[in-house]
Amino acid sequence: MIVTSTSLRLPALLLPMLLLAQPASAEAGDNDDATIRVVGYPDPAGLLPDQTEPKTVSAITADYITKQAPTLNAFQLVNLLPGANVSTTDPFGLSANSGITLRGLGQDAIGVLMEGAPQNDIGYFYSYPSQFADAENVRQIKLAQGAVNIDSPVVAAAGGLLSLSLDDPRSEAGALVNLSGGSFNARRAFVRLDTGAIAGSGLKAFISYSNNRADNWRGAGFDKRQHVDAKLLAEWGDGNRASVALSYNDAITSTYPAPTQAEWRAEGRNFNFTERYTEGDTRYWRLYRAPFRNFYVSAPVHVNLNDSLALDSTTYLQFGHGSAPYGTQLTTTGNFLGDEELTQPISLPGAIDGLATVLGNYTGDQFRVGNVSKLTLESGAHTLFAGLWFDYGTDRVTQSYTSIGADGNPVDVWGDEDKAIRTADGRLLAYENQRTVTRTQAFFLGDNIALTPRLNINLGFKGVNFQRRGRNYLPGPQSEVRFDAFAALPRASVHYQLDDRQQVFANVTTSFRAPNEFTLYDSYYGGMLVSQGTNALKNEYSVSQELGYRYIGTNLSFSATAFHYHFRNRHVPTVVDSGGALVNSTVNAGSQTSFGIDGEISWRPMKGMSIYASGEYLRTRLNDDLPVGDDFLPTRGKRAISSPQFQFGLGSTYDDGRLFGSAAFKYVGRQYSTLMNDESIKGFATLDLSIGVHLAGLIDAKRTDLRLNVINVTNPKVLSGVQIISANALDVIGRNGSVIAGSSPTYYIGSGRAFMATLSREF
Repeated sequence: MIVTSTSLRLPALLLPMLLLAQPASAEAGDNDDATIRVVGYPDPAGLLPDQTEPKTVSAITADYITKQAPTLNAFQLVNLLPGANVSTTDPFGLSANSGITLRGLGQDAIGVLMEGAPQNDIGYFYSYPSQFADAENVRQIKLAQGAVNIDSPVVAAAGGLLSLSLDDPRSEAGALVNLSGGSFNARRAFVRLDTGAIAGSGLKAFISYSNNRADNWRGAGFDKRQHVDAKLLAEWGDGNRASVALSYNDAITSTYPAPTQAEWRAEGRNFNFTERYTEGDTRYWRLYRAPFRNFYVSAPVHVNLNDSLALDSTTYLQFGHGSAPYGTQLTTTGNFLGDEELTQPISLPGAIDGLATVLGNYTGDQFRVGNVSKLTLESGAHTLFAGLWFDYGTDRVTQSYTSIGADGNPVDVWGDEDKAIRTADGRLLAYENQRTVTRTQAFFLGDNIALTPRLNINLGFKGVNFQRRGRNYLPGPQSEVRFDAFAALPRASVHYQLDDRQQVFANVTTSFRAPNEFTLYDSYYGGMLVSQGTNALKNEYSVSQELGYRYIGTNLSFSATAFHYHFRNRHVPTVVDSGGALVNSTVNAGSQTSFGIDGEISWRPMKGMSIYASGEYLRTRLNDDLPVGDDFLPTRGKRAISSPQFQFGLGSTYDDGRLFGSAAFKYVGRQYSTLMNDESIKGFATLDLSIGVHLAGLIDAKRTDLRLNVINVTNPKVLSGVQIISANALDVIGRNGSVIAGSSPTYYIGSGRAFMATLSREF
């Protein structure tokens, strides 16, 4: 789905307009649910719904989502929105290898909610969009590029908040069936059943099931995904509602190897895992297939206790288990467990001369439960609110080893301990072995003051107490670990309605991020300590400001926001090579300043037609040199990693009630991959197209659609993002005169062109 800026041709720019170049011949069929409240043409693109919040908010709705390929994940779907820089490695969005930045802030700095429940990993703050709800069940995806709502149950969200809202169950019983097929032997089936109103009880529900499979678009391998979504909803009285949403994901997906610049220049898209296994091969593709199962439950409730007092409460529960495997080799002797040398040989099935190729398992077992509740009181000009958030999570992480057969197939792809390789005395042979408990307690309160019918001021404060308690099960001096932090997060905003169509707003917000859990633990390689755990890494803290303007017209709507950030102790996650062992690490990049402007516009020249554009200018600056040993890397004045100075998008849709289609073009500028700015990837662009026909009325009155999606139309060969950063790619003379050795970053390879046809039918 990716093209370089230099390879873009005039036909690619004209194609969106040619798609729209015919007049509307009928009324739009299913676009009456758009959220624009002014008189005029509703927005059929579903890309710029009306907003009134005193902060930057962009969104896409089901009107837009239903025109896209049904396999696309949430990151891919918001790619057109301002500031969203999305890196994907496969066109269908099934692989876990994907990334997103907002205003230059990475995936681990962006909070994600689904039905009000957090989706970020509590240990590392990452989220995995291929595990989220099926696109057919998503009503809206909101993207707050900066300020996060004070009652959002997230930490580490300086970059913003992505919120998914699921579709409510339908009032009438029915079914929806989608059947898809396409490139790389892709096939997908989706079925949703709605109960309608259940016997006068006020309850209604839906349940859906999908099954996906696709070959890797490059190299050997394939992805499989099964998914279940369900929602039960009760509504009563005046605005009261309670629901329970369930989401279950079961997938085994491929990991695509990430090259350095030198490897990319040498091999290009041929940089893949090997297709056939030979003895000693640690790059065989079956050693890099990641299995994972997740189960999410969210139960949001809204109750009007009286005319002026309301309660909002969301309880959530999550389970997850899986592995990120890799190929490696072990010897029967000379092994260590932590800092303990193993004097007895270990048993390695298939070993030749004491050496065997094995599956390395990076396994995780997560459990998380929590509740966020808020009371809101309306009293005269004041809307007062106060609430509490409690979150408890456990993360059991091991890096163990599993034997493989003579054909290269792992004995167990899940990395279960009962099938893993053990020491002679029966202990689990592991490179990492730890369990972390994370507790978050927070309170928040505020007041929204209506000074006049047009002018609102909002003041708020959030206090967050964040604790980690862990145990390192490896032999060595470290056993118990702990980390405690408290963050005071004040905020203020103002919103002024200039007239019925125009708004201005401004806000000041604060955010913090605690260190990732792996920073607490010692890491060993060959019995030597290669990374010492610490609880002294300072919290990241940021202050941001926004100043924005919105216009909501009959046929034209747009918004623009200027923003500024200042960070203390900016956390940048990376992986370092310590004596041959790859160790997760976090770099404290010191102070950072970012500023810029982003905007979006939607023009609806006639009913059923919409043209959308977005853009962002971003400027970042590192304000400190980076400590490296006894020296300092001269990073002061450099730009932040994965922070393109320019990016813009162009989208268009057409729907005349019979024919429909869409086009989505996105350009992302040059991005640095090192703190020294001595390596970068050049600008690139994406272009996706869709075309379809509404068949209702030709067969019967039931909704029946047939559409074709083309992902990455121009199919160029580029790098789409930075996977692992480094401080410097080249050797650098430090401030104190020493030579600081460089290391090469690695990159996502942009996905290839893919086609997908979908037949959708309601019953």
